[in-house]
Formats: sequence, C-alpha cells, structure tokens
Amino acid sequence: MQLQQLAYFVAVAETRHFTHAAERMRVAQPSLSKQIRALEDELGTALLNRARGNVTLTPAGEALLPLARRMLADADTARREVAELAGLRRGRVRLGATPSLCAGLLADALALFHKDYPGVELLVEEGGSRDLVRDLARGQLDLALIILPLHSSDPSLVTEEILSENLVVASPSHAPPARRSHLRIEDLRGRPLVMFRRGYDLREATLSACRQAGFEPRFAVEGGEMDAVLRFVEAGLGVAVVPSMVLDGRPGLIGTPLAPPGLHRTIALSHRKDVEPIRAAQAFRATLLRFLIEAAHDGSLPQGVELAGRST
Repeated sequence: MQLQQLAYFVAVAETRHFTHAAERMRVAQPSLSKQIRALEDELGTALLNRARGNVTLTPAGEALLPLARRMLADADTARREVAELAGLRRGRVRLGATPSLCAGLLADALALFHKDYPGVELLVEEGGSRDLVRDLARGQLDLALIILPLHSSDPSLVTEEILSENLVVASPSHAPPARRSHLRIEDLRGRPLVMFRRGYDLREATLSACRQAGFEPRFAVEGGEMDAVLRFVEAGLGVAVVPSMVLDGRPGLIGTPLAPPGLHRTIALSHRKDVEPIRAAQAFRATLLRFLIEAAHDGSLPQGVELAGRST
C-alpha cells in the first residue's frame, strides 16, 4: 500500500469521478485507474463501484476512506515537521561544556545562535571533560566543548581544535602576589591552593606541573566546582590555577601569568565519528566558529585566549 495510491483513492471518493480526480491529482486518468486497481488487488477487495458517470464506494471503500484521510494527514504533518527541522525553524541541540566555558565565552555564542534560530531548543550539560566525553560516546550529547588531550582511547570521537588558552594564577585583588609580571610553578611551593574536585582536568594539570617542579602542593580547600573555587580565592583562602577567561567580569580577582613555557590548554569541539551531527548542531558549530573568528578579529577574545589550529 502506497501513499500515492491512497491519495488517488481519496480523490476519486471525493469527486466521484475518475477524470476529475485525475485532474485534481495532475496525473493521466489511466495511470490513476491503474494505481487504484493495484490497491484493490493488494487489499483483496473492490473499493469502488464503477458505473459510467456514477462512482460510489463499496463497504470496504467506506471503511478505508477515513483511515486513508488520516494516514495522508499524518504523512503531511511528518513532511512539514521534517521540513521545519531542515529549515532550522525547530529542533534541539544537546551541548556539553566545561564550567569554565559556561562561565566565559559560551553564553555570548549561545545568545547569537538563539537570535538566528529562535525555534531551536538549547540543552546545555555542564561537566568535566571526562564526563562529557563519556556522554558523547553514549549518544547523550550532540556536541561537546572539551579539553585536549583526551583521557580516553575511544577512537569514535572527532575533535576540532578551536581555542588555545593560558592558565593563570588567580589571587584576590586586595592581596595580590608581589609585583611581578609572571609567576613560576615553583612559586606555588608552600602557598595554600584552592583546588578543584577530583576528575577536573585543571586539578590534574596543576598537580602534574607541581610534581614536575619537585613538590607536592598544599591545599587550603579542595573539592569545588569553578564558581566555588573562584569565590574561595576572592575570600582569601588561597590561590588557584585557572583559565584566564574565567576572570573576566570578576574585579575581586587578578590573574598572574605563569612564566614561559607556563601552562595552557586546548579547547576542542567534539562529536561522535559514527553519527553525522544533526542540522541544528551543524548550525551551532558554524555560529560558534563565526563568533570566535569575529571576536579574534576585533580583539574581544579574553586576555590569554587565541584561536587554535583546527584539526580532526
């Protein structure tokens, strides 16, 4: 049973005339008659009583007519909904991002996307890179902004480098470190640190750098998310190694760069290799990259942040 056959049948049932039905459907009358005959053969019963100038429905035809109309209406609804999705008038993007990105550049990029595609729903999942990689692999996210290198051997993800960012030592503006343009990792020896919870890439990067410098860091507070860590530093509990972008709009904090080669991180946009991102997700990627390129061009990227070479 084909939708076209049902449409031909409904046209004849409503016009009670094969020629008029063929004109409505813009098809040759013999072709229309042949398709209806094929439908009857498939159903095993006649649907129409054919009398010259007087076509009527058989009991089977009467039973099929409301069902056929409903099926054609459902098919039309499906076509329109798919067309709306294709035209990005509706849809949903499931995006994962680290807390530092949610607190930094992402909000402006999301606002730009929402302006261009107001009918597309945005679902943002905030988490550490390891959690986001896991959620991507499980199909729970369409895209994720993650930190490279991946701590996973899963080859099913495509990663596209978009930003490179310096890490800085955050301290309260009312009690800055000695007037120095840079700090070395060794300068953190013995200083109380505010440390992220386990599983945070920033925690692992800081611990690794300190150990390479030959010491174990001293924690004043540990276990926080990004906002909590920044608030603890503002309160004077200690200093923290954080991405430079998160200090924008926080006058209570200052960031001191780490001496070259310092510490930096690479931010990438990632999706599953075996699933092509939906149209709405592709549109968000294009919007995000356009936003970053324009921000880099007009100098509005946060200090310490620059575009990275993009690779797969």
